[in-house]
Amino acid sequence: MSHIVQIKTQVRDATAVQAACQRLGLAPAVQETVRLFSGTATGLTVRLPGWKYPAVFDVTTAEAKFDNYGGHWGDQKELDRFLQAYATEKAKLEARRRGHSVTEQQLSDGSIKLTIQVAGGAA
Repeated sequence: MSHIVQIKTQVRDATAVQAACQRLGLAPAVQETVRLFSGTATGLTVRLPGWKYPAVFDVTTAEAKFDNYGGHWGDQKELDRFLQAYATEKAKLEARRRGHSVTEQQLSDGSIKLTIQVAGGAA
């Protein structure tokens, strides 16, 4: 039986953050305190292409902090790409942790289709 799932992403897994960075060819995320325009933030910092300031993810609270000044200091699409990669990598990690196999397909609209093979069928 097939199911389509949409995921609202909360960044809570440092391993999946690193996998998303690697997937997108970004520098590895670093746990640090950084200065944003309006203050400081502590967490895993991800440096997105073309962004003036990094995006910062606190994996204990799932809080994300970033300052792209409405797109003037960084294109929102880059953050969206990262969040999509994170969600994909997190889903794959969890499925494999439970002993399931995963196949991935990039769709023409930019979305990603994951097929998770569980005992007795696909989910």
